[in-house]
Amino acid sequence: MTAARTVQVTFDCAEPEKVARFWCAALGYEIPAPPSGFDSWAAFNAVLPLDIQGSAFACQDPAGVGPRLFFQRVPEGKVVKNRLHLDVRVGTGLVGQERVDALEAECARLVDQGAQRVELLPASGVDEACIVMRDVEGNEFCLD
Repeated sequence: MTAARTVQVTFDCAEPEKVARFWCAALGYEIPAPPSGFDSWAAFNAVLPLDIQGSAFACQDPAGVGPRLFFQRVPEGKVVKNRLHLDVRVGTGLVGQERVDALEAECARLVDQGAQRVELLPASGVDEACIVMRDVEGNEFCLD
């Protein structure tokens, strides 16, 4: 039996490049180099059939540690809560007000990038505080 070696996280969305650029800013990821023979993704996109231009985009961890993120255009919009979401780990090892301050600072930065703050879930005695957010197309994620 072969074990999975890498994971790619795929997002269904309306505007792949817009969502990819948000997640680049959120995670410190980068846009990969365009295919060989093209000086930019725009040049590559221009040679595609009109119906698939802008239909996909990706970003990757520059250190090669985190999963590649892939964004694909779908015709339907987001309707209900995600069954899977990303936890952006910005408060690891922090507790109490120090953790909340770190979460709030990152929340403010991501709101400036187009995210929406949903709510602060305070520490419960079992779990530490986290902030529930939505990306530029409404996909839920947590600052944890």
